[in-house]
Amino acid sequence: MLTRRTLDDLKDGFGPSDRMPLVFLGHGSPMNAIEDTPYSRAWSDLGAALPRPKAILVVSAHWMTRGTTLVDVSEMPRTIHDFYGFPDALYAESYPAHGQPDLAREVVSLLASHHGEGDDTWGLDHGAWSVLKFLYPDADVPVFQVSIDMSRDLDYQLEIGRTLSQLRDRGVLILGSGNVVHNLRAMSYAGKPHDFALAFDQLFTDRLTDRDFAALGNRAGLGSLLQMAHPTVDHYLPALTIAGASDAHDDLTFMTDSIDLASVSMRSFVFHAA
Repeated sequence: MLTRRTLDDLKDGFGPSDRMPLVFLGHGSPMNAIEDTPYSRAWSDLGAALPRPKAILVVSAHWMTRGTTLVDVSEMPRTIHDFYGFPDALYAESYPAHGQPDLAREVVSLLASHHGEGDDTWGLDHGAWSVLKFLYPDADVPVFQVSIDMSRDLDYQLEIGRTLSQLRDRGVLILGSGNVVHNLRAMSYAGKPHDFALAFDQLFTDRLTDRDFAALGNRAGLGSLLQMAHPTVDHYLPALTIAGASDAHDDLTFMTDSIDLASVSMRSFVFHAA
């Protein structure tokens, strides 16, 4: 049975199973990487509660491909500063974690039916390192990224999650990083959350809790509300990867469920074996 729990519950442990949890984090502004915010504090708390993985596989909103699903097979993923106009301190950030080339190449084979290919040019974009630095601040867990194929529809990313789910039993933490609502065109520094942002965030939460993943992957069914919440769906797709990798025996925990800047949902969630 799927239940909704709190972050405090997780501090008591994840139960007897060795199966690794699944994590989706709403990463929001890159400034969360260098500022003391409720989000960065929550990520640190989550990192203290999570079991230590053998490796981390990240699906970030910021590695987009078309026609392929690329897997980073590099020995030492570079830290990518894929943003503009921010303070110098943000560009000085580095997350010097090692990659996991052998496992990454296995994932390439695992994703063969999804046009999986190896890549050694990408690294860790800010969707990855800006949250990993709080989860595992010593950068001492091997990490590699998997891209999102923007040429396919929403339900394809659910399939990717289902395919990757077997890695949970091999000590791999699968981490999705994006935002449940992400409309920078409607962003406001002073305004209250837009109605569409609240509505889509609630719809997503309800469907995820009910395990109605088909509804979350149905573009036509989500209609104009999806278009308002996501003018482009890059920040939505990693949440679908994590949903697709879960199973009926997982418990569900929500955290950081606020709307930032009027149109960015910072909602995060964790699936873990009961």
